[in-house]
Amino acid sequence: MGKVNIGLRGWRFDEEEVFDEEGELRPLEFMEPDTRERIVRLASSMGEPCDACYLIHGDEDIQQCNVARVIYGEPIGEVLLCPDHEADFLYWFREEGGKEYAGDTELQDAFHDWFAEGGRAPEDYGGVDHVNTDPEDLPDVPDAAEELPTLEEEIEKLDDEELDALGVDFDDLDL
Repeated sequence: MGKVNIGLRGWRFDEEEVFDEEGELRPLEFMEPDTRERIVRLASSMGEPCDACYLIHGDEDIQQCNVARVIYGEPIGEVLLCPDHEADFLYWFREEGGKEYAGDTELQDAFHDWFAEGGRAPEDYGGVDHVNTDPEDLPDVPDAAEELPTLEEEIEKLDDEELDALGVDFDDLDL
């Protein structure tokens, strides 16, 4: 098994750490703490607007924002991006000093500040060419989506002590 993106490109997970032998999501309590935290953050980030689009349009015109498809950074300081703005982030990170924030939750604020002040990638900046390899090699998913418990259903099964023991902030999830 290899590394996989789940839901959004960017954060990569070891398949065997996230999925069991049947290809189903492992219960949260069996995941490593860092993986568990990232999975919970992904669940709360799915369907959210691109940070750059949001900085441009704000709450007043949020319908103009693209849905994020990419996630970079650390949990609680992650940057959510649409494909249109991924090159802006990569340019900032590689060419404008963003790399100094690697591994730091301040990455989000630093990128937001740069972007809000008009920072953009040059028109010809290439960014990243994403290549999907072996898409047929993914675990089989049952026909009926109801057969797989959602992350929220897994969390609801846990009592307060078990949730506390996981050491993850679940405040962003609508439970």
